[in-house]
Amino acid sequence: MAYTAAKSLDEAFAVLAGSNVAIIAGGTDWFPQAGDRLTAKSLLDVNDLPGFRGITRTDAGWRIGAATRWADITAADLPPAFDGLKAVALQVGSIQIQNTGTVAGNLCNASPAADGVPPLLTLNARVELTSPAGTRILPLADFITGVRRTALQPGELVSAILVPHTTGARGGFLKLGGRAYLVISIAMVAALVRCDAGVITDIRVAVGSCSPVACRLPRVEAAYLGQPTAQLPPVDPDWLTDLTPISDLRASADYRRGAVARLIERVLRQITHAEDQRDV
Repeated sequence: MAYTAAKSLDEAFAVLAGSNVAIIAGGTDWFPQAGDRLTAKSLLDVNDLPGFRGITRTDAGWRIGAATRWADITAADLPPAFDGLKAVALQVGSIQIQNTGTVAGNLCNASPAADGVPPLLTLNARVELTSPAGTRILPLADFITGVRRTALQPGELVSAILVPHTTGARGGFLKLGGRAYLVISIAMVAALVRCDAGVITDIRVAVGSCSPVACRLPRVEAAYLGQPTAQLPPVDPDWLTDLTPISDLRASADYRRGAVARLIERVLRQITHAEDQRDV
């Protein structure tokens, strides 16, 4: 099995032009999935590629390099809209995982339980894809196409995650599992809320672990838009019909639906309470 830590895009693309190549950064998903027997794949390490690690602010928003670690997210000076992503960064695994695992790797693994996807969906994140033919950009909602499936084409690399500026909003994230850390989620919810004079003027809600791909919930968003933060209504089960949870060893489908409703209510209370306190 060949291993290449590419120092340039040209070198990386030359490796990708071969057959049976796996792309790694932190490797925290790839190596456990390989099990006891490593495959014959060649490994392309993208950590040293220029611009692949780090968080920068641009005129259009924020650029998160593909090899950016979760610990980098925790340490970064980011606006309150990123509070949900920061919460993920502190829960995505052990300290070792946070120091090694990457944000883009979490997306490329395309697990229904990928913690990073719901908060990035609420941030309207896009995925930057680079190949010898140039660069293309996809909304995150279009990048992950199914369980362990993405829109990444042969010869392409995820080079960055792009997040537009979202002013005056605050994010939040909650997940339910068998324990607080080092656990696959039973259900998880991310939300981003903007309030004005005690009224919700913008809201985005996304749920993971309850469908093949994490998704936004437009019915929930429409129901809470314009609501006073002091009297938020409970979640109506009819608002959750976009979800298709399964029953497995961790929880039944019905339990997941109920859990999502309570998590949405809790995360919205947390965010709006923080906003109300800020206005005092």
